[in-house]
Amino acid sequence: MPAHAEPQPLAGRKPKRFYEQLYVQVLIGVAAGIALGHFYPQIAPMAKPLGDGFIKLVKMMIVPIVFCTIVVGVAGVHADRKIGASLLKTMLLFYGLTIIGLMTGLIAVETIQPGAGMHMDVHAIDAKEAARYAAGAKKLDTVDVLLHIIPPSFFTPFAEGEVLPVLFIALITGFGLRKAGVSGEPFLRGVEAFSRALFAAFGYMMRLAPIGAFGAIAFIVAKSGLKTIGNLGLLIFTLYVACGFFVFVVLWGLARFHGFSLFRLLRYFREELLIVLGTSSTEPVLPAVLYKLERLGCSKGSVGLTLPLGYSFNLDGTAIYLTLASLFLAQAMDIHLSAWQVGSMIFVMLLTSKGAAGVTGSGFAALVATLAAMPDTVPVAGVVMIAGIDRFMSEARALTSLVSNMVACIVIAIWDGECDRSVLLAELAQGKPTERPAVESTGAVAELPQTV
Repeated sequence: MPAHAEPQPLAGRKPKRFYEQLYVQVLIGVAAGIALGHFYPQIAPMAKPLGDGFIKLVKMMIVPIVFCTIVVGVAGVHADRKIGASLLKTMLLFYGLTIIGLMTGLIAVETIQPGAGMHMDVHAIDAKEAARYAAGAKKLDTVDVLLHIIPPSFFTPFAEGEVLPVLFIALITGFGLRKAGVSGEPFLRGVEAFSRALFAAFGYMMRLAPIGAFGAIAFIVAKSGLKTIGNLGLLIFTLYVACGFFVFVVLWGLARFHGFSLFRLLRYFREELLIVLGTSSTEPVLPAVLYKLERLGCSKGSVGLTLPLGYSFNLDGTAIYLTLASLFLAQAMDIHLSAWQVGSMIFVMLLTSKGAAGVTGSGFAALVATLAAMPDTVPVAGVVMIAGIDRFMSEARALTSLVSNMVACIVIAIWDGECDRSVLLAELAQGKPTERPAVESTGAVAELPQTV
């Protein structure tokens, strides 16, 4: 082991009691938040800063962790020979999964018909409220997203916290270090050491996850109420059925075909999934997912490239939501769409779903952008009908997208020969990360405290 590697963790560490497990604490926080929001709706909104503060606290770590992970990975052996082919395979897989997601939402809404019989009049909707949502929608254009990857300066995306431009800079820096050779090794060792410090700090931050989940859930329930869930419960039920089908049929089949168990993967990432459930956002768990995917035998370079891309280009939960919500509004307002109109909407959704980021509310913004781009189909004013329950559907979107990205990362690593299958199966069988440092090809050690 290199001199700069960290020592092995102490042997004989006592197993944690059940209430010391992070996922149990998050569950307790979620349950407490629901109770507070339901029984004390006047007090519960005061807890909102707890959820917002936790997300902001963790988000500030994402950009430097992504940068360090990709730089170290790309600077590894043979990274430049595979990067182009790996990117192509990654994007093809992402678009394939997105198309399946769009079709899953379409089939679910046409089968269950959650909006049938509502006979809503679009003219009865508050025009000012509808205009607010339409004006607040960002233009989600694929060309603009791709051009935005190139930042105006090297440090701008670090200051603004934007992942894709940082990914672009990290790729260039990694290739530059390969060309620099021996003279670039001091900088590379510094990046490796900084990465270990970031993961350690992130591990301590995750101890606040139960508090963040408590604050976020309490505010949602207090604002929308459990009664609201019941009023449009069939729509929410349809979305969860569609997402469940996508995860437990489509992703299960993809995982099984590549020789690993989806259910064991879900158990391995149970803490991260519960945090996403509590916060309705996938961003707080990005560093932990990066770390655990490496522990599953996937190389740092493969994971560091695929996962950040997936956070912007593989939002399958959003894809399911787009077709489902759009056709639900059409059913509710007795609008009969032709096959050509539905096909055109799906094509537009292929673009708008890629422009959304993996944070709370992005799916709703993508929905508004889709309807605004096609005014001859479903009036954009109709989104007011589901605005109140959107947060209850955002959990399903976020969870589905996260699971899809985890599976996609492992599949891409297997395709590229960057995944040690024996380590993958052993780790999944154990159900949690082993008590050993993950030694990379460069000799660096990435260790995350046991709180994650």
